[in-house]
Amino acid sequence: MPDDAADSLQGEATDAKDDEPAQPRITFADLGLSDELLRAVEESGYLHPTPIQEQAIPVILMNRDVLGCAQTGTGKTASFVLPMLDILSGSRAKARMPRSLILEPTRELALQVAENFVKYGKYLGLNHALLIGGESMDEQKRVLNEGVDVLIATPGRLLDMFDRGRILMADCKLLVIDEADRMLDMGFIPDVERIVGMLPPTRQTLFFSATMAPEIRRLADAFLQNPREITVSRPASVATTITSALVYVQPNDKREALRRLIVSEDVGNALIFCNRKIEVDVLYKSLKKHGFKVGALHGDLDQSVRFSTLNAFKANELQLLVCSDVAARGIDIGGLSHVFNFDVPFHSEDYVHRVGRTGRAGREGRAFSIATSDDARNVAGIEKLIGQQMPRIVIEGLDIVSDEEIAEAMTKPRGRGRAASGRSGSAAAGRSGSAAAGRPVATAGRPGSRTPERSGRGTREERAPREDRAPRERAVRPRRDVPTPAALDVPADVLREAPPLSGRPEGRGETRNEGRSESRSEGRGEGREDRPRPAESRDDRPRRPEGRPESRDDRPRRRDDDLGPSVRGFGDSTPAFMLIAIPKFRRERPADAPETEAPAPEIANAE
Repeated sequence: MPDDAADSLQGEATDAKDDEPAQPRITFADLGLSDELLRAVEESGYLHPTPIQEQAIPVILMNRDVLGCAQTGTGKTASFVLPMLDILSGSRAKARMPRSLILEPTRELALQVAENFVKYGKYLGLNHALLIGGESMDEQKRVLNEGVDVLIATPGRLLDMFDRGRILMADCKLLVIDEADRMLDMGFIPDVERIVGMLPPTRQTLFFSATMAPEIRRLADAFLQNPREITVSRPASVATTITSALVYVQPNDKREALRRLIVSEDVGNALIFCNRKIEVDVLYKSLKKHGFKVGALHGDLDQSVRFSTLNAFKANELQLLVCSDVAARGIDIGGLSHVFNFDVPFHSEDYVHRVGRTGRAGREGRAFSIATSDDARNVAGIEKLIGQQMPRIVIEGLDIVSDEEIAEAMTKPRGRGRAASGRSGSAAAGRSGSAAAGRPVATAGRPGSRTPERSGRGTREERAPREDRAPRERAVRPRRDVPTPAALDVPADVLREAPPLSGRPEGRGETRNEGRSESRSEGRGEGREDRPRPAESRDDRPRRPEGRPESRDDRPRRRDDDLGPSVRGFGDSTPAFMLIAIPKFRRERPADAPETEAPAPEIANAE
């Protein structure tokens, strides 16, 4: 049996033990697959399907929708690849109109599915296209123009091609949404909903997820029609060919512990798992600095870098590969000797998935986990899942984490307990000084509260309540005496004959100026010397005729005041029908003057 048996078809722990069961097991020939597919499966070395394959393949061949709850490592990929190949073998695709679509959250998973199509569909003559980021779009356009039977894509690149008008989804009759829970975590659900809206409503939909959260259930109800629900849980036990161990160290000794484990073990090639991308980068640089042949793999790296790193690791050019859980999905490496958990996984199921990458196909593997006292809860969850306690080891020269520290960490409340208590104590201390009488702040009875101690300082006397305090006397600042007009020697005639303010309506400026003068005298009276303005003689101001409202023409103009009113009329372009004949006035002639012929009337402008 080939080395990749555990990931492609049969998954982990699929072969029954020798003493079970009594009935003969089902073979792939019993599932109704075509002869070409059975031949390819047999050449791959598989005879018996896994539980998810046994239940899903017949239902998919009946053109029914499927809701599958299965995790990676259960043979889920082949459970939809094999029946899809059988269904699509009847006809051929048109240009730029794929007949089926498989959505994957990551590029590595899309590559793994493409490898399965190549392996199992080699006798059917079907073609497939891979739409993922980091690849040449020109090559992907060329493949789409030739016609595609199976389109394997990530949501982002598929929408990019669709927006460019390079692909049409009107002929897609089969949709597969794989790893829906990961798509939810990565924020792809809005893109998936848009893609589903581009497909024809009469289609077959296969929906797979490792968990069934309420949001996943809602999406399944929206995408599927009368589905057959299949739930298969991955075995929660570690293979007997894997030797595992756990070491507790202080947080600052984790890298040193990892380096000593690598040196002491006969490591052929190993995967090192971290929980966060930033830890992948930091650990990669640390190991490379100490002379190890190491590579890094996480989702923020360019696709070309990820491919080259993965190929170098498969070619044994790199001994160690530091990676995250998402980036490691879809990696199938045969003969992996070691797995190191630099960070204990948050989810217990991920531990089984991590260590299950070694010890395959009957080979022995070794798995080591490095933990601190803060990981005690996660370790307890893993041991509860696998049903056994992981053996503890001690690394010489490193500080030992005592059982008391582990027990204390188990009793700590989850979250930021220490930081929260510090913030609450300081906040309470700050509020106690300003608390009103009758509302004391009780801090002594609270757990984690601290009494502030100040060395070398005297304690401040407590202030009396506000109502018992004596009112404070406000300091009265001496105001400057404003000089009178007599003191300034201003002639009375000047004060009487001051010109009035032009253009200001009567009665409007008084209230505004009074308010301003009061505020200015209060706020700025001490900073400058104010001079009194001459009093205005309102009797000399020109008044408007009574009964006529104020108009814009009464206001003073800023420009062209001397031009007078504007001329309104036709100017030189007076229409002819408005021209009238006006007789020219004549002077009275004397009585003795001879009569002459009256002159002809002249045409004058009506104006």
